[in-house]
Amino acid sequence: MSDLDLDELRDELADFAQPEKKAGRGPREERIIAGFEEIQRFSEEYGRAPQHGEDRDIFERLYAVRLDRLRALEECRLLLGPLDRQGLLTGAEIAASASAQEMDADALMAELAGAAGDIEITELRHVRSAAEKRAAEEIANREPCPDFDRFKPLFEQVRIDLDSGVRTTRQFVKDAGLLKADITEGQFFILGGQVAYVAEVGETFRAPNGEYDARLRVVYSNGTESNLLRRSLQRALYKDEAGRRITEPSAGPLFADESDDEDIASGTIYVLRSKSDHPLVAANRDVLHKIGVTGGDVARRVANAKLDPTFLMADVEIAATYTLYNINRARLENLIHRIFDPARLDIEIKDRFGNPVVPREWFLVPRFVVDDAVERIKDGTITNYVYDTQTAHLVRRADGTR
Repeated sequence: MSDLDLDELRDELADFAQPEKKAGRGPREERIIAGFEEIQRFSEEYGRAPQHGEDRDIFERLYAVRLDRLRALEECRLLLGPLDRQGLLTGAEIAASASAQEMDADALMAELAGAAGDIEITELRHVRSAAEKRAAEEIANREPCPDFDRFKPLFEQVRIDLDSGVRTTRQFVKDAGLLKADITEGQFFILGGQVAYVAEVGETFRAPNGEYDARLRVVYSNGTESNLLRRSLQRALYKDEAGRRITEPSAGPLFADESDDEDIASGTIYVLRSKSDHPLVAANRDVLHKIGVTGGDVARRVANAKLDPTFLMADVEIAATYTLYNINRARLENLIHRIFDPARLDIEIKDRFGNPVVPREWFLVPRFVVDDAVERIKDGTITNYVYDTQTAHLVRRADGTR
């Protein structure tokens, strides 16, 4: 073979040469690559890049948001270019939307946290100063979730529910949107391209600005978690254009006159009996019950009852639970408390710091009356009744008003 033939062959084979691998990639680069590989797997399975749109699968839309961010950052395009065998980074106009143009490295790395496994989070460079200021709370020091196996089935069920239409997602509108009090244990959101689950809500405290707040444990679908404040989660959801609230499973209307625009969800009515040795409690133990509504696990809710003045600073036993669907939990709890208000216990308890507290959810009501109330909640007639302390029964309002 002549030298010319060898030159031609060498030029032709050069196009098929594997790109030289760069040694010493840091955790940050590995995380970006791992997040991109997830998008590549989606593209290989469906034969196209992930796309936006309300008619798309929720996880496809999450991948689409991630791809927008990767396209918008030059350093990501340079890193991923040699790996982009499907043309995902150049298959659409780069940074086509305003939201993509505004994406910064901080937001991207928070969204990719955990995509490359349990790796150390390193300090980011070339991050906008505004992002640095809010990273501590809104990005919230996400760390690997040590007991993620316990939550993984919940995320899998949410995906199934979304695919089947049992759950839906709703966009946040700041002027008529989410209040801090609406963020409760057991809720699911979409934040930063990940499904977020509010696993725990800590004790309420007064912030320096005078408002009440609470520390949350939020677990994300990528296997990480954070302990951001309730107010910080609210603010982050408002700022995230792709942020959504995932509704609770629907099992038919509870109240026929409920509007579809209401914050409806599933919840559990719980009835507790106190083990306190307080004389007033001991004298009425058989008929004294705490009645409330929660969106989370009741057993977890009462785990530290003896440290909480709302539980009379004593352990409790769960007397009954009732699960309902398509309800506004706050409205339902207010309704129950209003009905049983004539039988509300008047007691003052000292908290663990010696401060006086007046619990408001304890009622001198027999169990069978609570059962009756729940049945009337289910059939929608509860607003026609009041509790009569003389007969210890629910009675219809004499004037027929609600």
